Amino acid sequence: MKLHSTPTQQYQTITAYDADSVEINAIPFRHSLIVLPETKPVLWPVERFDNLNAADFAQIEATRPDVVILGTGNRQRFIHPKLISSLTSQRIGVECMDNQAACRTYNILMAEGRKVALALIMEIA
Repeated sequence: MKLHSTPTQQYQTITAYDADSVEINAIPFRHSLIVLPETKPVLWPVERFDNLNAADFAQIEATRPDVVILGTGNRQRFIHPKLISSLTSQRIGVECMDNQAACRTYNILMAEGRKVALALIMEIA
């Protein structure tokens, strides 16, 4: 799905997505990544939702967001609370949704000026 251009182009904005990739400011990505509004996307070494562990969230925690939007792949899955206890103990919210919903939600929160992190799991079949 292509998304319309907005006045937030100075930020890391999701400009398109499909089942296998995401475009950020028209640059395609096919691997798991962390996206923050004001910094370039970074590789997130997560290959599968089922392999997530607490250490995978340390990279996100270091960015100190208010909320993390966790894109769990092509379908919505929920993370076990013990895996994100480090984030929740610091009052960092974590919302799980499929990647397409995560991309849309990230764009909305980012446009509102929220300190949001998008963590997308791009599972390769």
